[in-house]
Amino acid sequence: MARHKTQAYSEEFRREAVRLSDLPDKTATSVAQELGIHPNQIYNWRAQFNRLSDKQFNSLNGVDYSKDESEKVRQLKRELDTLKKENEFLKKAAAYFAKQQE
Repeated sequence: MARHKTQAYSEEFRREAVRLSDLPDKTATSVAQELGIHPNQIYNWRAQFNRLSDKQFNSLNGVDYSKDESEKVRQLKRELDTLKKENEFLKKAAAYFAKQQE
């Protein structure tokens, strides 16, 4: 069974589509036709704005939760863990060599 390639819309595009559909003289269907998307997509985005945290749309309270940023955070956490382990080893080594010199 062939999979359909999905279009990835930017956060800005989604927010603007929902904002336009909320205007008094517009409907989700009319905005969807203008943008060339299915009306259900606007309803889904609106529900995500209302139901989910802003993480769905990449940022929350100024914190970037995009895929790239999340990967950077994971990488930095791994690096921090490695450095903590190295620091503990060096503390033990320094204590060992200090005892030997006594």
